[in-house]
Amino acid sequence: QVKWKGKDLFDLVCRTLGLRETWFFGLQYTIKDTVAWLKMDKKVLDHDVPTEEPVTFHFLAKFYPENAEEELVQEITQHLFFLQVKKQILDEKIYCPPEASVLLASYAVQAKYGDYDPNVHKRGFLAQEELLPKRVINLYQMTPEMWEERITAWYAEHRGRARDEAEMEYLKIAQDLEMYGVNYFAIRNKKGTELLLGVDALGLHIYDPDNRLTPKISFPWNEIRNISYSDKEFTIKPLDKKIDVFKFNSSKLRVNKLILQLCIGNHDLFMRRRKADSLEVQQMKAQAREEKARKQMERQRLAREKQMREEAERTRDELERRLMQLKEEATMANEALMRSEETADLLAEKAQITEEEAKLLAQKAAEAEQEMQRIKATAIRTEEEKRLMEQKVLEAEMLALKMAEESERRAKEADQLKQDLQEARESERRAKQKLLEIT
Repeated sequence: QVKWKGKDLFDLVCRTLGLRETWFFGLQYTIKDTVAWLKMDKKVLDHDVPTEEPVTFHFLAKFYPENAEEELVQEITQHLFFLQVKKQILDEKIYCPPEASVLLASYAVQAKYGDYDPNVHKRGFLAQEELLPKRVINLYQMTPEMWEERITAWYAEHRGRARDEAEMEYLKIAQDLEMYGVNYFAIRNKKGTELLLGVDALGLHIYDPDNRLTPKISFPWNEIRNISYSDKEFTIKPLDKKIDVFKFNSSKLRVNKLILQLCIGNHDLFMRRRKADSLEVQQMKAQAREEKARKQMERQRLAREKQMREEAERTRDELERRLMQLKEEATMANEALMRSEETADLLAEKAQITEEEAKLLAQKAAEAEQEMQRIKATAIRTEEEKRLMEQKVLEAEMLALKMAEESERRAKEADQLKQDLQEARESERRAKQKLLEIT
Protein backbone atom coordinates (compact mmCIF):
# COMPACT_ATOMS: atom_id res chain seq x y z
CA GLN A 1 0.00 0.00 0.00
CA VAL A 2 1.10 3.59 -0.66
CA LYS A 3 1.58 4.49 3.01
CA TRP A 4 3.50 1.33 3.89
CA LYS A 5 6.92 1.66 5.44
CA GLY A 6 9.75 -0.70 4.68
CA LYS A 7 8.97 -2.67 7.84
CA ASP A 8 5.38 -3.28 6.70
CA LEU A 9 6.49 -4.84 3.42
CA PHE A 10 9.34 -6.77 5.09
CA ASP A 11 7.03 -8.16 7.80
CA LEU A 12 4.52 -9.27 5.18
CA VAL A 13 7.23 -11.22 3.33
CA CYS A 14 8.45 -12.81 6.58
CA ARG A 15 4.92 -13.83 7.57
CA THR A 16 4.31 -15.31 4.15
CA LEU A 17 7.46 -17.41 4.50
CA GLY A 18 6.78 -18.28 8.14
CA LEU A 19 10.16 -16.75 9.05
CA ARG A 20 10.86 -15.56 12.60
CA GLU A 21 14.65 -15.07 12.45
CA THR A 22 14.14 -11.84 10.58
CA TRP A 23 17.31 -10.09 11.79
CA PHE A 24 19.48 -11.84 9.17
CA PHE A 25 17.44 -10.68 6.18
CA GLY A 26 16.46 -7.59 4.23
CA LEU A 27 14.90 -6.40 0.98
CA GLN A 28 17.49 -5.40 -1.60
CA TYR A 29 17.04 -3.31 -4.72
CA THR A 30 19.35 -1.82 -7.33
CA ILE A 31 19.56 1.85 -8.28
CA LYS A 32 22.05 3.18 -10.81
CA ASP A 33 24.16 0.00 -10.68
CA THR A 34 24.45 0.29 -6.90
CA VAL A 35 22.98 -2.12 -4.39
CA ALA A 36 20.77 -0.67 -1.64
CA TRP A 37 18.62 -2.09 1.16
CA LEU A 38 15.10 -1.03 2.06
CA LYS A 39 15.04 0.99 5.30
CA MET A 40 12.53 -0.29 7.83
CA ASP A 41 11.45 3.09 9.22
CA LYS A 42 11.07 4.84 5.86
CA LYS A 43 8.12 4.68 3.47
CA VAL A 44 8.74 2.27 0.62
CA LEU A 45 7.93 4.84 -2.07
CA ASP A 46 10.13 7.47 -0.42
CA HIS A 47 13.18 5.38 -1.24
CA ASP A 48 15.11 6.13 -4.38
CA VAL A 49 13.63 3.04 -6.02
CA PRO A 50 13.36 2.61 -9.80
CA THR A 51 10.33 4.39 -11.26
CA GLU A 52 9.21 1.62 -13.63
CA GLU A 53 6.60 -0.79 -12.37
CA PRO A 54 6.53 -3.28 -10.86
CA VAL A 55 9.22 -2.28 -8.36
CA THR A 56 11.42 -5.33 -7.80
CA PHE A 57 12.96 -6.21 -4.45
CA HIS A 58 15.13 -9.23 -3.64
CA PHE A 59 14.58 -10.93 -0.29
CA LEU A 60 18.13 -11.87 0.72
CA ALA A 61 20.33 -12.56 3.72
CA LYS A 62 21.93 -9.24 4.65
CA PHE A 63 23.94 -10.56 7.59
CA TYR A 64 25.54 -13.97 8.04
CA PRO A 65 25.91 -16.07 11.21
CA GLU A 66 29.32 -16.89 12.65
CA ASN A 67 28.26 -20.50 13.20
CA ALA A 68 25.25 -21.63 11.16
CA GLU A 69 24.60 -24.78 13.20
CA GLU A 70 24.45 -22.91 16.51
CA GLU A 71 22.68 -19.73 15.38
CA LEU A 72 20.16 -20.74 12.73
CA VAL A 73 17.14 -22.12 14.55
CA GLN A 74 14.29 -22.44 12.04
CA GLU A 75 14.41 -24.88 9.14
CA ILE A 76 13.16 -22.14 6.77
CA THR A 77 16.08 -19.92 7.82
CA GLN A 78 18.55 -22.72 7.09
CA HIS A 79 16.90 -23.37 3.74
CA LEU A 80 17.03 -19.71 2.65
CA PHE A 81 20.72 -19.46 3.61
CA PHE A 82 21.42 -22.72 1.79
CA LEU A 83 19.78 -21.42 -1.42
CA GLN A 84 21.62 -18.09 -1.25
CA VAL A 85 25.05 -19.52 -0.46
CA LYS A 86 24.67 -22.23 -3.13
CA LYS A 87 23.84 -19.58 -5.74
CA GLN A 88 26.80 -17.44 -4.67
CA ILE A 89 29.14 -20.42 -5.02
CA LEU A 90 27.75 -21.37 -8.45
CA ASP A 91 27.93 -17.72 -9.57
CA GLU A 92 31.56 -17.68 -8.29
CA LYS A 93 30.89 -14.83 -5.87
CA ILE A 94 32.33 -17.18 -3.25
CA TYR A 95 35.52 -19.00 -4.25
CA CYS A 96 35.30 -22.74 -3.63
CA PRO A 97 38.11 -25.28 -4.31
CA PRO A 98 37.27 -28.16 -6.69
CA GLU A 99 37.16 -30.94 -4.07
CA ALA A 100 34.94 -28.87 -1.77
CA SER A 101 32.72 -28.03 -4.77
CA VAL A 102 32.11 -31.73 -5.47
CA LEU A 103 31.34 -32.45 -1.81
CA LEU A 104 28.96 -29.48 -1.59
CA ALA A 105 27.26 -30.60 -4.81
CA SER A 106 26.69 -34.06 -3.28
CA TYR A 107 24.96 -32.50 -0.25
CA ALA A 108 22.83 -30.36 -2.58
CA VAL A 109 21.78 -33.53 -4.44
CA GLN A 110 20.96 -35.27 -1.14
CA ALA A 111 18.83 -32.27 -0.11
CA LYS A 112 16.89 -32.39 -3.40
CA TYR A 113 16.60 -36.11 -4.18
CA GLY A 114 16.79 -37.79 -0.76
CA ASP A 115 18.64 -41.08 -0.29
CA TYR A 116 20.55 -42.52 -3.25
CA ASP A 117 18.82 -45.43 -4.98
CA PRO A 118 20.72 -46.99 -7.91
CA ASN A 119 17.43 -48.24 -9.38
CA VAL A 120 16.02 -44.70 -9.50
CA HIS A 121 19.06 -42.43 -9.80
CA LYS A 122 20.53 -43.88 -12.95
CA ARG A 123 23.30 -42.46 -15.13
CA GLY A 124 22.34 -39.01 -16.44
CA PHE A 125 19.89 -38.07 -13.67
CA LEU A 126 22.02 -34.98 -12.89
CA ALA A 127 22.42 -33.93 -16.52
CA GLN A 128 20.12 -30.90 -16.18
CA GLU A 129 21.36 -29.84 -12.72
CA GLU A 130 23.71 -26.89 -12.16
CA LEU A 131 25.91 -28.18 -9.37
CA LEU A 132 29.47 -26.94 -9.97
CA PRO A 133 30.99 -23.50 -10.71
CA LYS A 134 32.00 -23.13 -14.36
CA ARG A 135 35.54 -22.31 -13.22
CA VAL A 136 35.85 -25.75 -11.62
CA ILE A 137 34.37 -27.50 -14.67
CA ASN A 138 36.76 -25.70 -17.03
CA LEU A 139 39.73 -26.48 -14.79
CA TYR A 140 39.76 -30.18 -15.67
CA GLN A 141 39.31 -32.13 -18.87
CA MET A 142 36.34 -34.12 -17.60
CA THR A 143 33.04 -34.94 -19.25
CA PRO A 144 29.69 -34.21 -17.53
CA GLU A 145 29.33 -37.98 -17.00
CA MET A 146 32.66 -38.10 -15.14
CA TRP A 147 31.63 -35.18 -12.90
CA GLU A 148 28.30 -36.87 -12.23
CA GLU A 149 30.08 -40.09 -11.28
CA ARG A 150 32.28 -38.25 -8.76
CA ILE A 151 29.34 -36.38 -7.25
CA THR A 152 27.24 -39.56 -7.07
CA ALA A 153 30.05 -41.40 -5.25
CA TRP A 154 29.85 -38.81 -2.45
CA TYR A 155 26.06 -38.62 -2.69
CA ALA A 156 25.74 -42.34 -1.95
CA GLU A 157 27.62 -41.79 1.35
CA HIS A 158 24.95 -39.39 2.69
CA ARG A 159 22.22 -42.03 3.06
CA GLY A 160 19.84 -41.34 5.94
CA ARG A 161 20.23 -37.55 6.01
CA ALA A 162 17.03 -35.55 5.78
CA ARG A 163 16.83 -32.39 3.65
CA ASP A 164 17.46 -30.00 6.55
CA GLU A 165 20.44 -32.08 7.73
CA ALA A 166 21.99 -32.14 4.24
CA GLU A 167 21.51 -28.37 3.87
CA MET A 168 23.11 -27.75 7.27
CA GLU A 169 26.13 -29.91 6.32
CA TYR A 170 26.39 -27.79 3.17
CA LEU A 171 26.43 -24.57 5.22
CA LYS A 172 28.95 -25.96 7.74
CA ILE A 173 31.40 -26.56 4.90
CA ALA A 174 30.60 -23.31 3.06
CA GLN A 175 31.03 -21.08 6.14
CA ASP A 176 34.72 -22.04 6.29
CA LEU A 177 35.34 -20.65 2.78
CA GLU A 178 37.33 -17.39 2.85
CA MET A 179 34.78 -15.36 0.87
CA TYR A 180 31.69 -16.64 2.72
CA GLY A 181 29.51 -13.82 4.06
CA VAL A 182 31.92 -11.05 3.01
CA ASN A 183 30.60 -7.88 1.30
CA TYR A 184 33.34 -6.26 -0.79
CA PHE A 185 33.65 -2.54 -1.60
CA ALA A 186 36.22 -0.70 -3.70
CA ILE A 187 38.06 1.93 -1.58
CA ARG A 188 41.23 4.07 -1.56
CA ASN A 189 43.48 4.75 1.39
CA LYS A 190 44.92 8.19 2.25
CA LYS A 191 47.72 7.64 -0.29
CA GLY A 192 45.21 6.91 -3.04
CA THR A 193 46.07 3.22 -3.25
CA GLU A 194 43.16 1.12 -4.54
CA LEU A 195 42.03 -1.48 -2.00
CA LEU A 196 39.02 -3.59 -1.15
CA LEU A 197 37.05 -3.32 2.08
CA GLY A 198 35.42 -6.53 3.31
CA VAL A 199 32.60 -6.41 5.87
CA ASP A 200 31.48 -9.64 7.52
CA ALA A 201 30.22 -11.11 10.79
CA LEU A 202 33.64 -10.97 12.46
CA GLY A 203 34.82 -7.47 11.52
CA LEU A 204 36.37 -5.31 8.80
CA HIS A 205 39.10 -6.55 6.48
CA ILE A 206 41.34 -4.76 3.99
CA TYR A 207 42.29 -6.68 0.84
CA ASP A 208 44.48 -6.21 -2.17
CA PRO A 209 42.16 -5.86 -5.22
CA ASP A 210 43.76 -8.94 -6.80
CA ASN A 211 43.35 -11.15 -3.73
CA ARG A 212 39.95 -11.45 -2.11
CA LEU A 213 40.91 -14.50 -0.08
CA THR A 214 43.60 -13.27 2.31
CA PRO A 215 43.19 -9.83 3.97
CA LYS A 216 46.21 -7.57 4.40
CA ILE A 217 44.84 -6.32 7.70
CA SER A 218 41.76 -7.09 9.81
CA PHE A 219 39.84 -5.17 12.47
CA PRO A 220 37.68 -7.52 14.61
CA TRP A 221 34.51 -5.91 15.95
CA ASN A 222 35.63 -6.28 19.56
CA GLU A 223 38.83 -4.36 18.78
CA ILE A 224 37.13 -1.39 17.09
CA ARG A 225 36.27 1.58 19.28
CA ASN A 226 34.48 3.67 16.69
CA ILE A 227 33.64 3.90 12.98
CA SER A 228 32.66 7.24 11.49
CA TYR A 229 32.45 8.86 8.14
CA SER A 230 32.10 12.38 6.86
CA ASP A 231 31.38 13.03 3.21
CA LYS A 232 33.31 10.17 1.56
CA GLU A 233 35.97 9.50 4.20
CA PHE A 234 35.65 6.63 6.65
CA THR A 235 37.63 6.43 9.85
CA ILE A 236 38.24 3.23 11.84
CA LYS A 237 39.49 3.86 15.37
CA PRO A 238 40.88 0.77 17.15
CA LEU A 239 40.49 0.25 20.89
CA ASP A 240 44.25 0.02 21.24
CA LYS A 241 45.40 3.62 20.90
CA LYS A 242 48.87 2.42 19.92
CA ILE A 243 47.43 1.16 16.63
CA ASP A 244 47.09 3.83 13.96
CA VAL A 245 43.68 5.10 12.91
CA PHE A 246 42.78 3.72 9.47
CA LYS A 247 41.14 6.11 7.01
CA PHE A 248 39.79 5.33 3.57
CA ASN A 249 37.53 6.84 0.90
CA SER A 250 34.78 5.14 -1.08
CA SER A 251 33.50 6.26 -4.45
CA LYS A 252 29.85 7.21 -3.80
CA LEU A 253 27.73 8.55 -0.98
CA ARG A 254 25.23 5.73 -1.54
CA VAL A 255 28.04 3.19 -1.07
CA ASN A 256 29.12 4.93 2.13
CA LYS A 257 25.62 4.55 3.55
CA LEU A 258 25.57 0.87 2.62
CA ILE A 259 28.95 0.28 4.27
CA LEU A 260 27.77 2.02 7.43
CA GLN A 261 24.53 -0.01 7.49
CA LEU A 262 26.44 -3.27 7.18
CA CYS A 263 28.96 -2.22 9.85
CA ILE A 264 26.22 -1.30 12.33
CA GLY A 265 24.15 -4.42 11.62
CA ASN A 266 27.08 -6.86 11.81
CA HIS A 267 28.41 -5.21 14.98
CA ASP A 268 24.97 -5.41 16.64
CA LEU A 269 24.69 -9.10 15.82
CA PHE A 270 28.29 -9.66 16.99
CA MET A 271 27.42 -8.19 20.40
CA ARG A 272 24.07 -9.98 20.50
CA ARG A 273 25.71 -13.37 20.06
CA ARG A 274 27.83 -12.78 23.13
CA LYS A 275 24.83 -12.17 25.36
CA ALA A 276 22.21 -14.53 26.72
CA ASP A 277 19.46 -15.41 24.27
CA SER A 278 16.35 -13.27 24.42
CA LEU A 279 13.06 -14.82 25.52
CA GLU A 280 11.89 -14.94 21.90
CA VAL A 281 15.01 -16.82 20.79
CA GLN A 282 14.74 -19.22 23.73
CA GLN A 283 11.13 -19.99 22.76
CA MET A 284 12.14 -20.46 19.12
CA LYS A 285 14.95 -22.83 20.09
CA ALA A 286 12.61 -24.81 22.36
CA GLN A 287 10.06 -25.11 19.54
CA ALA A 288 12.81 -26.05 17.10
CA ARG A 289 14.04 -28.80 19.44
CA GLU A 290 10.50 -30.15 19.80
CA GLU A 291 9.97 -30.02 16.05
CA LYS A 292 13.31 -31.71 15.44
CA ALA A 293 12.47 -34.44 17.97
CA ARG A 294 9.06 -34.93 16.34
CA LYS A 295 10.62 -35.18 12.87
CA GLN A 296 13.24 -37.57 14.18
CA MET A 297 10.53 -39.82 15.62
CA GLU A 298 8.60 -39.58 12.35
CA ARG A 299 11.73 -40.50 10.37
CA GLN A 300 12.37 -43.44 12.71
CA ARG A 301 8.76 -44.57 12.29
CA LEU A 302 9.02 -44.33 8.51
CA ALA A 303 12.36 -46.17 8.62
CA ARG A 304 10.79 -48.96 10.68
CA GLU A 305 7.84 -49.20 8.29
CA LYS A 306 10.21 -49.28 5.34
CA GLN A 307 12.27 -52.01 7.02
CA MET A 308 9.13 -54.05 7.79
CA ARG A 309 7.93 -53.61 4.21
CA GLU A 310 11.32 -54.73 2.86
CA GLU A 311 11.32 -57.73 5.20
CA ALA A 312 7.79 -58.64 4.08
CA GLU A 313 8.88 -58.38 0.44
CA ARG A 314 11.92 -60.55 1.17
CA THR A 315 9.69 -63.13 2.94
CA ARG A 316 7.28 -63.10 0.00
CA ASP A 317 10.15 -63.58 -2.47
CA GLU A 318 11.52 -66.43 -0.34
CA LEU A 319 8.09 -68.11 -0.22
CA GLU A 320 7.71 -67.72 -3.98
CA ARG A 321 11.17 -69.17 -4.47
CA ARG A 322 10.35 -72.07 -2.12
CA LEU A 323 7.06 -72.69 -3.94
CA MET A 324 8.87 -72.84 -7.28
CA GLN A 325 11.39 -75.23 -5.73
CA LEU A 326 8.59 -77.45 -4.41
CA LYS A 327 6.90 -77.42 -7.82
CA GLU A 328 10.18 -78.48 -9.44
CA GLU A 329 10.65 -81.22 -6.83
CA ALA A 330 7.06 -82.42 -7.42
CA THR A 331 7.67 -82.54 -11.17
CA MET A 332 10.92 -84.47 -10.69
CA ALA A 333 9.25 -86.88 -8.21
CA ASN A 334 6.40 -87.47 -10.65
CA GLU A 335 8.86 -88.20 -13.45
CA ALA A 336 10.80 -90.56 -11.13
CA LEU A 337 7.55 -92.33 -10.26
CA MET A 338 6.69 -92.80 -13.92
CA ARG A 339 10.19 -94.17 -14.60
CA SER A 340 9.88 -96.52 -11.60
CA GLU A 341 6.53 -97.80 -12.84
CA GLU A 342 7.95 -98.41 -16.33
CA THR A 343 10.99 -100.20 -14.85
CA ALA A 344 8.79 -102.34 -12.61
CA ASP A 345 6.60 -103.35 -15.57
CA LEU A 346 9.66 -104.28 -17.63
CA LEU A 347 11.19 -106.29 -14.81
CA ALA A 348 7.90 -108.10 -14.18
CA GLU A 349 7.64 -109.00 -17.85
CA LYS A 350 11.27 -110.16 -17.98
CA ALA A 351 10.85 -112.20 -14.79
CA GLN A 352 7.80 -113.95 -16.24
CA ILE A 353 9.69 -114.79 -19.45
CA THR A 354 12.70 -116.08 -17.49
CA GLU A 355 10.47 -118.20 -15.26
CA GLU A 356 8.79 -119.74 -18.30
CA GLU A 357 12.21 -120.45 -19.87
CA ALA A 358 13.35 -122.11 -16.62
CA LYS A 359 10.23 -124.33 -16.59
CA LEU A 360 10.82 -125.29 -20.23
CA LEU A 361 14.47 -126.14 -19.52
CA ALA A 362 13.46 -128.23 -16.51
CA GLN A 363 10.94 -130.08 -18.68
CA LYS A 364 13.62 -130.73 -21.34
CA ALA A 365 16.02 -131.94 -18.66
CA ALA A 366 13.36 -134.36 -17.39
CA GLU A 367 12.75 -135.62 -20.91
CA ALA A 368 16.51 -136.10 -21.40
CA GLU A 369 16.65 -138.09 -18.15
CA GLN A 370 13.77 -140.28 -19.32
CA GLU A 371 15.50 -140.78 -22.67
CA MET A 372 18.68 -141.81 -20.87
CA GLN A 373 16.78 -144.34 -18.76
CA ARG A 374 15.08 -145.71 -21.85
CA ILE A 375 18.39 -146.04 -23.68
CA LYS A 376 19.90 -147.87 -20.67
CA ALA A 377 16.99 -150.28 -20.47
CA THR A 378 17.00 -151.09 -24.17
CA ALA A 379 20.77 -151.17 -24.64
CA ILE A 380 22.13 -153.84 -26.99
CA ARG A 381 24.40 -156.33 -25.30
CA THR A 382 27.03 -156.35 -27.96
CA GLU A 383 30.30 -154.66 -27.22
CA GLU A 384 30.03 -152.36 -30.17
CA GLU A 385 26.52 -151.48 -29.37
CA LYS A 386 27.47 -151.29 -25.74
CA ARG A 387 30.29 -148.90 -26.60
CA LEU A 388 27.99 -146.86 -28.78
CA MET A 389 25.35 -146.97 -26.11
CA GLU A 390 27.87 -145.93 -23.47
CA GLN A 391 28.92 -143.02 -25.67
CA LYS A 392 25.27 -142.07 -26.16
CA VAL A 393 24.65 -142.47 -22.46
CA LEU A 394 27.65 -140.28 -21.71
CA GLU A 395 26.42 -137.67 -24.15
CA ALA A 396 22.93 -137.89 -22.68
CA GLU A 397 24.31 -137.54 -19.17
CA MET A 398 26.37 -134.49 -20.19
CA LEU A 399 23.35 -133.01 -21.93
CA ALA A 400 21.21 -133.67 -18.86
CA LEU A 401 23.87 -132.11 -16.61
CA LYS A 402 24.10 -129.08 -18.87
CA MET A 403 20.33 -128.81 -18.92
CA ALA A 404 20.26 -128.99 -15.13
CA GLU A 405 22.90 -126.26 -14.79
CA GLU A 406 21.08 -124.04 -17.27
CA SER A 407 17.83 -124.66 -15.40
CA GLU A 408 19.45 -123.75 -12.08
CA ARG A 409 20.95 -120.61 -13.63
CA ARG A 410 17.61 -119.61 -15.08
CA ALA A 411 15.97 -120.21 -11.69
CA LYS A 412 18.53 -117.97 -9.96
CA GLU A 413 18.02 -115.32 -12.63
CA ALA A 414 14.28 -115.54 -12.06
CA ASP A 415 14.80 -115.10 -8.31
CA GLN A 416 17.04 -112.11 -8.94
CA LEU A 417 14.44 -110.57 -11.23
CA LYS A 418 11.81 -111.11 -8.57
CA GLN A 419 14.04 -109.34 -6.08
CA ASP A 420 14.63 -106.45 -8.56
CA LEU A 421 10.88 -106.30 -9.10
CA GLN A 422 10.31 -106.06 -5.35
CA GLU A 423 12.91 -103.23 -5.08
CA ALA A 424 11.28 -101.44 -8.01
CA ARG A 425 7.91 -101.74 -6.32
CA GLU A 426 9.44 -100.33 -3.11
CA SER A 427 11.06 -97.43 -5.08
CA GLU A 428 7.68 -96.79 -6.70
CA ARG A 429 6.03 -96.71 -3.24
CA ARG A 430 8.67 -94.23 -1.91
CA ALA A 431 8.29 -91.98 -4.97
CA LYS A 432 4.51 -91.93 -4.49
CA GLN A 433 5.00 -91.11 -0.79
CA LYS A 434 7.39 -88.21 -1.61
CA LEU A 435 5.01 -86.86 -4.25
CA LEU A 436 2.23 -86.99 -1.63
CA GLU A 437 4.38 -85.12 0.92
CA ILE A 438 5.34 -82.41 -1.63
CA THR A 439 1.72 -81.97 -2.74
